[in-house]
Amino acid sequence: MNLTENYDVRNLDNLELLARQVVEGFIIGLHKSPFHGFSVEFAEHRLYNPGEDTRNIDWKVYARTDRMYTKRFEEETNLRCQIVIDTSSSMYFPEPKGKDTGSYLNKLRFSALGAAALMNLLRKQRDAFGLSLFDEAVKVSTRCKSSTSHYRLMLTHLEGAINNPERNRSTSAAEALHQIAESVHRRSMVMIFSDMFEQAQDAEQLFSALQHLKHNKHEVVLFHVVDKAQEMEFAFENRPYIFIDMETGEKVRLQSNQVKDYYVEQMRKFKEQLKLKCLQYRIDFVEADINEGFKPILQSYLVRRNKMRV
Repeated sequence: MNLTENYDVRNLDNLELLARQVVEGFIIGLHKSPFHGFSVEFAEHRLYNPGEDTRNIDWKVYARTDRMYTKRFEEETNLRCQIVIDTSSSMYFPEPKGKDTGSYLNKLRFSALGAAALMNLLRKQRDAFGLSLFDEAVKVSTRCKSSTSHYRLMLTHLEGAINNPERNRSTSAAEALHQIAESVHRRSMVMIFSDMFEQAQDAEQLFSALQHLKHNKHEVVLFHVVDKAQEMEFAFENRPYIFIDMETGEKVRLQSNQVKDYYVEQMRKFKEQLKLKCLQYRIDFVEADINEGFKPILQSYLVRRNKMRV
């Protein structure tokens, strides 16, 4: 079961509430999992040992999991995380149909909620976080902090991106990632949300930018955000369509089956090349299908966090 089955993640009127629900559902799942001890040791919770003071037992967690956990309190910041989101026009795919302008899920909305959930979890771990938004250039870039007021400001930036879809806004991921690599001075975790749909001639520059992040000793995770059915598998009915490039406005009229096999093969090669480069640079490549929930995103953070604490 993925997290999207428990509540409607499409309506993002209250991003903070939804982020909290995503994280709470994820934590409950880990508490019930036999792999809990392997996957994460929470800054706020650890298993209760008989004979300890009972004042710090989290009875809400006990009611949900039937297991006793005590709250832990760590004052220091353990880790710094820069969350990077591609806000170019292709990230607003798929667009709403008809009058359904508020309750639909596209790649940007998925990325924003995933980022908000990460920030919520980072706060629980007493970790600091910052946010970078880019399309043709870096539009937002904040320093890493862990305060509640900073968290609320980050949510405001995310809501602004969600509520301002725009056609024909291209991406320069390579240039933006180079700029972000230069701006993040202390060793950090860098988590990137992007479909990585760069122009073919710019591919090597993009890989160079990813390598730049690793050169600065950051731990880098790339969430390859896609609508897998439509963008990777080309799951369209066999009838005439007009396909529009959201970043250039270019239009192509064709019957879907005329190009399906060729398209799917090219997208497979593109993803394999991207995965290979990430492997080469020791970057975590995480497939993030917008229809499959947020568990892979939160798990990736926890795995990398444990690695950085070793």
